[in-house]
Amino acid sequence: MSRNVSEAVRQRNLGTLLRLVHVGGPASRSTLARRMGLNRSTIMALTGELTSAGLISEDRPHVSGRAGRPSIVVRPSCDRVYVLAFDVAVDRLVAARVGLGGIVLDRRVAVRRRAGADLDDVVSVLASFGRSLHAAAPADAVCAGVGASYCGMVRPDDGMVHFAPDMGWVDQAFGTSLSDALGLGLPVVVGNEAHLGARAEHLRGAGVGFKNLVYLHGDVGVGGGIIVDGRLLDGEAGYGCELGHIVLNPVGGRACNCGSHGCLEAEVGERALLDLAGRPSSLYGRSAVRSVVDAAASGEDAACRALREVGDWLGIGVANLINLFNPGVVIFGGMLRDVYPSCAEQVQARIANNVLAVSREVRLCVSALGDDACLVGASELAFAGLIANPLPR
Repeated sequence: MSRNVSEAVRQRNLGTLLRLVHVGGPASRSTLARRMGLNRSTIMALTGELTSAGLISEDRPHVSGRAGRPSIVVRPSCDRVYVLAFDVAVDRLVAARVGLGGIVLDRRVAVRRRAGADLDDVVSVLASFGRSLHAAAPADAVCAGVGASYCGMVRPDDGMVHFAPDMGWVDQAFGTSLSDALGLGLPVVVGNEAHLGARAEHLRGAGVGFKNLVYLHGDVGVGGGIIVDGRLLDGEAGYGCELGHIVLNPVGGRACNCGSHGCLEAEVGERALLDLAGRPSSLYGRSAVRSVVDAAASGEDAACRALREVGDWLGIGVANLINLFNPGVVIFGGMLRDVYPSCAEQVQARIANNVLAVSREVRLCVSALGDDACLVGASELAFAGLIANPLPR
């Protein structure tokens, strides 16, 4: 085997091992050897390198009472190796220090006003949070990357927010601006919130164990992420899976911020629900949405009617997605995490009536990661470089 081939195999094995303990948690050497198809001596050599680099730790497990020597347990170094993760939603800004292994170690949260194109304000708040989180980390800890989730269409190459109609952002250099303001000498990798939510649910949430899933993220609008055979379906330029702009009701449908009519997000988003429930335009946000859900649970007619109509349109959209992609699970996140349980009957009825019989065996559930789904996705984006190449030479 040539030196170049041998080095490529080594790097691949190091990355695979680190990914296994990062995503799956502590594992014995024997388990890792079995999962990677390698012998124990090779595993021992790999863990030795990663331990020396401070990426993992190894210790003996508690005595189990079984015969034979217990296998050494390998753990990710969550306290020593971390990333900074940011989530920019319509109504809030979140920053976190996330340790290797996916553990949220510290966080900061601020309200985001719906004030239009607010790049400078967003960057200022997040940079202050990021510097604070970095300063609070242990002196020997290492920041391995920075990732951010944004509620709009993001150009993956440089973190440019190409279009975010709900806040009026067009071609805003979010990634480079935040990187400069942080001053850590690290690039900020930016992804679309729903894409990152889908990845997070697939790795650590309700989508674990499924090869194919659909994730619908409700905010002011509706975003989406689709995992096909374990990989994110992101499109030619990274703008794929804009599921909120599937047109369901072109004739007489509600106007959408994208300029069309009858889009999924126009028929099931925050404003549609609040309008149908008779709430004034001065009310908005998650608390307003939850108030409609609570009112429906208490029997208020207008709230019940609103949820039935929203649920029917949501069901039509979900039925179309199931027919197209045959997912094993459809996950509802963001605002839809609050809405779906109250209109599940309508969604399920549409699936029963409009989905091909061979594809109806699909699980429907809310996000297991809750409001942290996009933040967790941003952290995984930040860890990607380290996982792919743990010990470059």
